[in-house]
Amino acid sequence: MSDTDHERLARLAEAARRGHISRRNFMHYALAAGVTATTATGLWTRKAAAQPKSGGTFRWALHDGATTANHDPATYLTKENIFLAHTHRSYLTMIMGDGSLGPDLAESWEANDDATVWTFSLNPNAGFHSGRPVTAEDVVDSINHHRGEDTASAAKPLLADISDVKADGEQAIVFTLSRGNADLPWLMTDFHLAICPSNGDGSIDWQSGDGSGPYQIESGEWGVQFNLTRFDGWHGEGAWFDRVEIITLNDPNARQTALVTGDVDAVSLIELRTMGLLQRDPNIVIHNIPSGAAITMPMFCDQAPYDNVDVRNALKLAMNRDEIIEKITFGASTKANDFQHSPALPYYPEGIEQRAYDPEEARFLLKRAGAENLTVDLSTSDVVYAGAVDMAVLYAEQAREAGINVNVVREPNDGYYSDVWLKKPFSVVSWGARPTPDVIYTIAYKDDAPWNESHWQNERFNELLVIAKAELDQGLRAEMYHEMAMLARDDGGTIIPFFNNFVYANRANVGTPEELAPSWENDGARAASRWWFTD
Repeated sequence: MSDTDHERLARLAEAARRGHISRRNFMHYALAAGVTATTATGLWTRKAAAQPKSGGTFRWALHDGATTANHDPATYLTKENIFLAHTHRSYLTMIMGDGSLGPDLAESWEANDDATVWTFSLNPNAGFHSGRPVTAEDVVDSINHHRGEDTASAAKPLLADISDVKADGEQAIVFTLSRGNADLPWLMTDFHLAICPSNGDGSIDWQSGDGSGPYQIESGEWGVQFNLTRFDGWHGEGAWFDRVEIITLNDPNARQTALVTGDVDAVSLIELRTMGLLQRDPNIVIHNIPSGAAITMPMFCDQAPYDNVDVRNALKLAMNRDEIIEKITFGASTKANDFQHSPALPYYPEGIEQRAYDPEEARFLLKRAGAENLTVDLSTSDVVYAGAVDMAVLYAEQAREAGINVNVVREPNDGYYSDVWLKKPFSVVSWGARPTPDVIYTIAYKDDAPWNESHWQNERFNELLVIAKAELDQGLRAEMYHEMAMLARDDGGTIIPFFNNFVYANRANVGTPEELAPSWENDGARAASRWWFTD
């Protein structure tokens, strides 16, 4: 083995010790350096495996925060809401680093033969920061918080099949469904369904910010910063930091500068155009994680000109996705096909022809619709995605070839999702990854979903959605999702340029697990409990 190989192996060992390289990649490069598989395995086990250790204050800068937010899980909307919730509150289940489903408050769950009755058993060690144990009553009231007729929760459609939820003693919860749903344990990971203390009268205490997560809130201000301390009574594993500071930095330049200067230890989003430059900084580690997250461009189907399907499809044909992926995402994405079903999700519908850039066909459709020389406003903001404004400008240039004038409206970062999304008729939106197609279709495409962002109504789609979630034959279920994807593609009101990778970064002295969850940025929004300082 040459001196160069020895140096390479030493660097590999250090990278693995810091948690910055997977075992697979370590083995690949170690073998390339001339060691045997047995030696490489032993080196990984004895010297290279990252060893979490406790201590320090983790300063975590997030994009997408708002001063109008609050602790009511029914109103969770921003990344600040979501990341804070995964830090100070708990859920029945959680998405693990490898994308599988794992336990959180529920240590086990089981269903009857047709998946119409589910029983969840709680971890007996789980407790709230206020000192109370987590009981079945807390879970029942927390779930019902999203089920009532007057609830404003966007999670209500996910729970529509639940006809009853009740406590079975202190540690078990029984869900009875009107129809079978094999995805129910996955639904419990939805970021709205955080478990809060019961008030004893059927309501929950969300106002206090009490939770049962790895860290408890010490102080904070929405849209600015939250300070948290480790909760020693947490029922889970990890939580290596002594303290966590969640800092809202909506401005991408400010966020990235804070990372480079060491004022923060991790950020939830980086500028893709500077990714190559950051990769050359030895003090920074970049993570580029494929996911089921999506960038969408919903059009209000009940408002002119988008109420005409030819106009909607013309706007879809006016997009050159290949150019957008090359120039905006720098390849850190997967091309989409105008149905929000990522290849990362089960039942992905293979064989559907990819929609191509076709300005001539778009012109034909506009002429048929009587909408030649169409002008539309497109709202966007950099808080949506690193490069969202540039993407909209590039799309406007592409659409001009089809005779469409797209007026790009740059909206304020602060309050984008409360003031623009669901209010402006054509906008750019970022969706986090959902675990199954049923989840994303239920909350974003179902006719009466609060987050039906395009106001799309399709009777056949809604019929299939109900049937598919109860279908236990996997082949038949896949056929239904295929048909639903075709309906969304050809009739729906949403342009989907791509499924974006989660691209975020941390300082080199932050250790991370071998696998990072694909559900949200920063390891499924759980960096505070899963990461650690290496020195």
